Amino acid sequence: MRAAVQTVPKVKYQRVGFKRRKRIGLYGGTFNPVHNAHLLVADQVGKALGLDKVLMMPDMIPPHVDKKDAIAAKLRVKMLQLAIQENPFLGIELAEIQRGGVSYTYDTICELKQQHPEVDYYFIIGGDMVDYLPKWYRIRDLLKIVNFVGVRRPGAANKSDYPVIWVDVPEIDFSSSDIRQRIHDGRSIKYMVPEKVEQYIKEHQLYID
Repeated sequence: MRAAVQTVPKVKYQRVGFKRRKRIGLYGGTFNPVHNAHLLVADQVGKALGLDKVLMMPDMIPPHVDKKDAIAAKLRVKMLQLAIQENPFLGIELAEIQRGGVSYTYDTICELKQQHPEVDYYFIIGGDMVDYLPKWYRIRDLLKIVNFVGVRRPGAANKSDYPVIWVDVPEIDFSSSDIRQRIHDGRSIKYMVPEKVEQYIKEHQLYID
């Protein structure tokens, strides 16, 4: 009598995947107005660190000792939108504009982490701002929830006792205040800001007074 042949059932193997956390850069500032140096820093840092995207984050009221008079937020946001149109790697985060009041980074990161727990945030600041980190609101708590990225700047210490990821980018030696002064004096800002931003400033007669 022939013995019964036992059939071994086929086992289905399921591939277990691990979803990679998103890595998003945040580049905060008043952007009054946004200029080409801002865009260069955002793009260079994001690409150097292999981030998924860098979001330009305009503030409402910066918590600095030297208060800056800025034009209306909606105008600054519109110029940002025009400035990044041709670079899909860059985006805009409006958390601080929408919240209003003084734009404390700790409050902003807490809000964003609650909304997007799957994201690791990299907060991009210049070397001059790194020098002020000890004075930042709730800095020790902030360091637990965000990665700081420092861009080396001439005249800054460009070092810190806090954990900072340092990135070198090409130096462009002008600022938003330089551009505002040039507009006020009737001088050219061509190649200092994106062409569409320059047109917007002229059309709305910004920074003339």
